[in-house]
Amino acid sequence: MTGDPALDRFTVDVIQAGLVAAADEMFAVLKKTAMSPIIYEVLDVGTGITSATGELVSSGAGIPTFVGVLDKAVRKIVEIHGLETIRDGDLFVTNDPYYGGVTHLNDVVIALPVFAEGELVAWAASIAHWNDVGGKTPGSMAVDVSEIFAEGLRLPAIRLYEAGRAVDSVFDIVAANSRQPDFVRGDLWAQIAASRKAEGRIRQIVRSYGLATFRHALDKLFDEGERRAKAGLATLPAGTYAIEEEQDSGDLWRAAITIAPDRFTVDLSGNPAQKAAPYNTSRDGAVISCQMIYKALADPTLFANDGSFRLLEVITDPGTVFHAAGSAPHGYYSETRIRLYDMLWRCLAEAMPDRLPAGHFASICGTVVAGDHPDTGRRFTMVEPQMGGWGATAGMDGLDAMYSASHGDTFNCPVEIAEQRYGLTVMRKALNETDEGQGVHSGGKGVDLVYRLRGAAVLSAGYTRNRLPVWGLAGGAAGGTNGLTVKRAGGEGEALAYASDVRLKAGDELYIRTANGGGHGAPR
Repeated sequence: MTGDPALDRFTVDVIQAGLVAAADEMFAVLKKTAMSPIIYEVLDVGTGITSATGELVSSGAGIPTFVGVLDKAVRKIVEIHGLETIRDGDLFVTNDPYYGGVTHLNDVVIALPVFAEGELVAWAASIAHWNDVGGKTPGSMAVDVSEIFAEGLRLPAIRLYEAGRAVDSVFDIVAANSRQPDFVRGDLWAQIAASRKAEGRIRQIVRSYGLATFRHALDKLFDEGERRAKAGLATLPAGTYAIEEEQDSGDLWRAAITIAPDRFTVDLSGNPAQKAAPYNTSRDGAVISCQMIYKALADPTLFANDGSFRLLEVITDPGTVFHAAGSAPHGYYSETRIRLYDMLWRCLAEAMPDRLPAGHFASICGTVVAGDHPDTGRRFTMVEPQMGGWGATAGMDGLDAMYSASHGDTFNCPVEIAEQRYGLTVMRKALNETDEGQGVHSGGKGVDLVYRLRGAAVLSAGYTRNRLPVWGLAGGAAGGTNGLTVKRAGGEGEALAYASDVRLKAGDELYIRTANGGGHGAPR
């Protein structure tokens, strides 16, 4: 390459495109090679590239809240092991929120350090939900636990490969701690293959442009991310906006958001203490919720890297539900994180009703059914997030049957796949035709879904917005609530919100209804 690379914007853009392509190729490999439908159908994964020290370089593909995990996981690996000990051929794994895992034990991060010209230049990382990592209940998502030790196998940022050699004992430990060892092995190898695919792409980029130009391009990209976000902040109304919101549990959550020309501050201090139950999130998890709100407002484009978040500040108190410490469990972290995301959205939507929509169903509505397939006898674990209604805007009705706003471009498992893989029957799958969420523009429709069991199984579930309805905006009506009911073959029904170890028999049915989004504008 000739000329001053500092002036060559074209080279910077080509390198950026190559790194985005590397993350996209990781995503494609996972989709094509994973064993579990939660990965290859639902796409409950995230991929991304970071710098040598863990700054997010390309936003990757998959669930936004998962992509946001990867830079934090790599930084923790670097902190624990030190850059000087990391060698070409190493490969790391973590799933523990206290060791860079950020979420819960089912979500496993694989991180591969990429070397070129003898130096560490980047990391290729992915995260994916594994069906079962041990613990108290099939599917590893128990609600009746008080410490993380009961939730499953903890992998504290350890090596899977060391200088190119597999650490076989770690593979054996992973398999031995799962009720579905063949699936966890298959999904693990899919993630390893994805990282190796990206490694080849990154090395090719460095060979083509040189290490100095590669590193220069990363610096330029980070600066561009900051510039874009700062320009977006200037369009927002400066000031401090506060909110207090009751949760289904009766707890009162609070937040204050301060918007300034060069700073976006989210203050989460003064919130409830962490729970001796799986309803906590790590500080990194709370930061991700804040990052998503900030990015949507300051620069709602696909461009995202570490520089995009330089002007974001998040304040948390250790020992609270948004900054759990010690041995607090995290099994249903996703509900805490999405409730936080929804509360922050509401805080700003009430200040900017013409810019932001009303509330959406705001729950993962995670539904886990595990048992032996009635036809084959093979053990299965169904992990199904549910879809619901999005809120209306000032200009249009809300969208029907979408995943939660923090869930990303993922898909529901097709009926045919669910019935074949899980040995149950999908009796109904339709839009929720209730009247909630009316307004000048109405909220989108939730879903009405019925599963009928064909054999014995065990149910775990986590549904929020179960008691308090979705919020409307600018006079729009509230949307509905999310709910799950188990109807026994004998006729009796049991309404659930959080549950685990619920024993099901052949003929039992699961009735699921998710909320409509909130309306916008006073109904005529």
